[in-house]
Amino acid sequence: MPDLNTTDTHQPADAPRTVISAKPVVLPAPADRAADLQVRVSAPARGTGLPVVVFSHGFGWSMNGYAPLADHWAAHGFVVVQPTHLDSRTLAVPAEDPRTPRIWRHRIEDLTLVLDSLDVLAQAVPGLAGRVDRDRVAVAGHSWGAQSASVLLGARVLDADGGPGEDMSDPRVKAGVLLALTGLGDDLTPFAAEHLPFLRPSFGAMTTPALIVAGDDDRSHLSTRGPDWFTDPYTHSPGPKSLLTLFGAQHSLGGIPGYEVAETTDESPARVALIQRLSTAFLHSALRPDDTGWPAAVAALEGDPDPLGKLRSK
Repeated sequence: MPDLNTTDTHQPADAPRTVISAKPVVLPAPADRAADLQVRVSAPARGTGLPVVVFSHGFGWSMNGYAPLADHWAAHGFVVVQPTHLDSRTLAVPAEDPRTPRIWRHRIEDLTLVLDSLDVLAQAVPGLAGRVDRDRVAVAGHSWGAQSASVLLGARVLDADGGPGEDMSDPRVKAGVLLALTGLGDDLTPFAAEHLPFLRPSFGAMTTPALIVAGDDDRSHLSTRGPDWFTDPYTHSPGPKSLLTLFGAQHSLGGIPGYEVAETTDESPARVALIQRLSTAFLHSALRPDDTGWPAAVAALEGDPDPLGKLRSK
């Protein structure tokens, strides 16, 4: 991994760093959003040239969730930016609100606004200004957040005629981590097809490198298929991609939304730790080609006599 602290040479490069964070950092949002964007920014207290991960939360969550991932990434050298989308329970936007049908697009626009505002966000965290590498940016997300993040990587939402919709990819994004990303829209239940039309993706143009994480016991009420539905983003996208399939994992993938949260039905600290290690190694290597952490992490998983998952790459 890169040397993130040139003044502390006795500390191993992959050792956790002290993290500082600021919240809420408020970004003025477009008028049709009708609410400014609240963001949490976490970063190592030291180091320069820090890469960025913009994280999109799952349905109902907020900038305060996903500590097992956000804290780990920040402690291992990343600036982690967590916007609060309009579906967050903290904002209590009612179902009948006129913004509701468009929230899926607002989510993507939130991520783009964050990318547009990296300098502003860095200024809001004491001591962070001038330490961010804007050329090394990744996006990540869980569940609906993964769907939002995938669009910046090149995925598209099919239009009413079944053709690929608008291209909302962002060339500033160099890599992604997509956790429990839903599969093809052909396999939606009738309810989901009627009420969630944005869950009709095309992955054919999702060309940006990504690590996709799926649980082999993740059974969604939105799909007529079983857990293999969550492997569609890997199967139907071009490389370079890697798919980590976690044995016995359900939608929370062992507990990534938070520590001891009620919605985690498959609590597994070991599973979360594996996601932490592999996602961190992937992001470092994807954003800095001379980094060797990813091949080493892959070899460690392949050499584990009792692995928690399996990895495929293309």
